[in-house]
Amino acid sequence: MIEQWIKSSYSNNGGNCVEWAPTQVAASGTIPVRDSKDPHGPALGFGTAVWSAFVAAVKTDDFVD
Repeated sequence: MIEQWIKSSYSNNGGNCVEWAPTQVAASGTIPVRDSKDPHGPALGFGTAVWSAFVAAVKTDDFVD
């Protein structure tokens, strides 16, 4: 299966961007994420529950400095 990477909808915020490959989720059960500025670099894989919790925290700005 060919990975299709999708850039974050926040990619126009100055370049701090991530991409993810949704086609891999069904095949592997993990969400691959990489730095959009380094598309040939490494990708991290997150389980679906962990990724969902992260996205929810981002949407609610629920991070502590």
